[in-house]
Amino acid sequence: MNFPRTGRLWLGAAALLAAAGTAQPVPLTIVEVGFPAVNCVFNTKCTITVSDSVGQIAMPFLVTLNTAWLQSRSFTGQPGTPAAGLTGYMYRISLTQASGFGECLRGFVIDFGPIAKLAYKAGSPAAHIFVGSLGGGVGTIGLASAEQDGDVITFTLKTPLCLGPSPSNAATTFFVGLASAKTPKATSGTVFAIGDPAFYSVPVRVPAH
Repeated sequence: MNFPRTGRLWLGAAALLAAAGTAQPVPLTIVEVGFPAVNCVFNTKCTITVSDSVGQIAMPFLVTLNTAWLQSRSFTGQPGTPAAGLTGYMYRISLTQASGFGECLRGFVIDFGPIAKLAYKAGSPAAHIFVGSLGGGVGTIGLASAEQDGDVITFTLKTPLCLGPSPSNAATTFFVGLASAKTPKATSGTVFAIGDPAFYSVPVRVPAH
């Protein structure tokens, strides 16, 4: 059966959310950090070597195609660090090269699996997630919340990330990071929006749990 585009996006989002358990979503702890300080959790020299990929967000009113994306970043915790033996993951939604009208993004959903809690900030308890909002990195929009239902995490932005009439370096979220005992695999995630369509299926990298 051939579904219209909006229907396919709804079905894709439903399939991802169906991977969640039946229990109530669990709020995840979030700590705000700066760069490069947070890198020290993964590397003794506070410098990480990363692998990046992007999943295009097919927003319908882009002036230029392939200018809206969800970035996936992964890196390895080195021996002698709190994250030794773990893999770090960071995600960022970017519209910095995009322009258009009529659409705002509100967050994203990924099938991540178990999270390794770490003390990402000196003097703070271990947390599930860090947000690089305290300097040294890109971004202007943080997280309002993150909730996990089974293996699936829903990240909701503090404010909508909207298309503007011209590209802007401010049109990006901060990096959102977390850690896992599992190495990366390629799969699909979901970006959710205010508008029509309300969901976009995007390539993303997550732990192979």
